[in-house]
Amino acid sequence: MLLILGLVALAVFGMPWGLVALLVALRLEVLEYFAWRHFLRRYRLRSGPETIVGQMATVIDECAPAGRVRFHGELWNARASEPVSEGERVRIMAVDGLTFDVEPER
Repeated sequence: MLLILGLVALAVFGMPWGLVALLVALRLEVLEYFAWRHFLRRYRLRSGPETIVGQMATVIDECAPAGRVRFHGELWNARASEPVSEGERVRIMAVDGLTFDVEPER
């Protein structure tokens, strides 16, 4: 957008002020482009199983070793290395398909 304004300024003001406006607009466009790339790289949205690992869930059906947990309002199958009773909170350690590997909250 700024580049278009710079071209219009070049047509309206002529040389040398139009050229100055065009160069300023071009520089601002380049700075904006690199600032946006930096923002995207730094604040990349995350999705998928890696966002679930480390979160807490509540046991709905006893996990001894298999059961079910509630995570963000959804029911998931779960496996625990040690028995976990209904109502306890567990930490999600891994996601294997539609099954969570969980450990009791410590």
